[in-house]
Amino acid sequence: MLKKSNLVLWGVVLFVAWNALILFFLWTRPQSSSDHSRLTEEVIRLAQDAEVELERQKDLLHQIYRYSALWNRRKATEAKRLHLSVASSALPSTAAPLPRRSQISPDAVLPVLVIACDRSTVRRCLDKLLHYRPSKERFPIIVSQDCGHEETARVIASYGDAIMHIKQPNLSDIPVPTDHRKFQGYYKIARHYRWALSQVFRNFKYQAAIVVEDDLEVAPDFFEYFQAAFPLLLADPTLWCLSAWNDNGKEQMVDASHPELLYRTDFFPGLGWLLLSDLWDELEPKWPKAFWDDWMRHPEQRQGRSCIRPEVSRTMTFGRKGVSHGQFFDQYLKFIKLNDRFVPFTQMDLSYLKKDEYERSFLAQVYGAPELRVEELQGNQRRELGTVRVQYTTRDSFKAFAKALGVMDDLKSGVPRAGYQGIVSFLFRGRRVYLAPPSDWTGYDPSWS
Repeated sequence: MLKKSNLVLWGVVLFVAWNALILFFLWTRPQSSSDHSRLTEEVIRLAQDAEVELERQKDLLHQIYRYSALWNRRKATEAKRLHLSVASSALPSTAAPLPRRSQISPDAVLPVLVIACDRSTVRRCLDKLLHYRPSKERFPIIVSQDCGHEETARVIASYGDAIMHIKQPNLSDIPVPTDHRKFQGYYKIARHYRWALSQVFRNFKYQAAIVVEDDLEVAPDFFEYFQAAFPLLLADPTLWCLSAWNDNGKEQMVDASHPELLYRTDFFPGLGWLLLSDLWDELEPKWPKAFWDDWMRHPEQRQGRSCIRPEVSRTMTFGRKGVSHGQFFDQYLKFIKLNDRFVPFTQMDLSYLKKDEYERSFLAQVYGAPELRVEELQGNQRRELGTVRVQYTTRDSFKAFAKALGVMDDLKSGVPRAGYQGIVSFLFRGRRVYLAPPSDWTGYDPSWS
């Protein structure tokens, strides 16, 4: 510990000594009236050199501070491990598992993991996160950077100790099948996610994490939403994530006058989502080499579990350019409505989202609504009916009706985007519509993909 303290002390001494030498030189420099212009140029040059050196020293001090903090954290972790090993000396020597769901406190720290690469526009994401963050202690921000992009790294470093900046060490290309060469980027993203999530849960020992990407902007109540819904995730084992995203969240398709509305969904939305450490225990050993988000939507991973999602999205994406080459962006993603009204979720009772209670209420609403044909809906007929239901029975009828009504028509393992029990809820020309299967629905058919 003495060696570490000496290192910090020498950094400070070096910083002060350099600036003292510069000041001494300027004060003792002889001045000549005949050489004023040369002296001015020399002073300007020295000032510029001093500015460069100051930045260098500032960076050095920042690194010293960061590594000192890491050393202290490592020492505390080692001490904790020593204590645990002494307390359990009679037991076999095995690695301590991450806390189970039942052991996690509703007040646990919820770090925000920002997945970054080569977008210097990550500043837009970080500025909003920092602006709306209610507590640095409850919501530390960790930016994990892949790609080694220097400009992006400088932007992230400019935030100093307001965030933590970690860097993916393996930047090598990944051997991929010949027909997947154009998907190299997806392989690197999956590798980065695995490394970054392992840092959060294995090295930093957090019990949960909120994951966002560097092209997301968050809503004013982004943190309020996750803080309020987190105890629900802990209490309900039929849930496996909280998401800030509504896949059918175009402005004309959501009820912006009721931003407090929340739903269960069988579709993994991503795009600003929270997971628990025990879920990472489950996923890490089988994490895929590519296309991790679609992999999360497979029945083998979902295992019948659901996520919570909002009526009005608490994130929006501004990243048109990426590995997907703007897929869906111009047609869809750029029209997503970002909530702009703060909802005090922590003062609300969200227990209605627990599985049994939610299904009793939600299914009664859906199948109690009068059925209407798509043509009648498109013709704006039967307005007096209010909320209505459009029924589909096959994959083709779902896709045809979804397309006609402006709903995203793709299915993943048979699950529609934002769907729950096969039901998709949205607004069409100002009225609530449920695109739903028959009431005797028996489950998703993975061949509907």
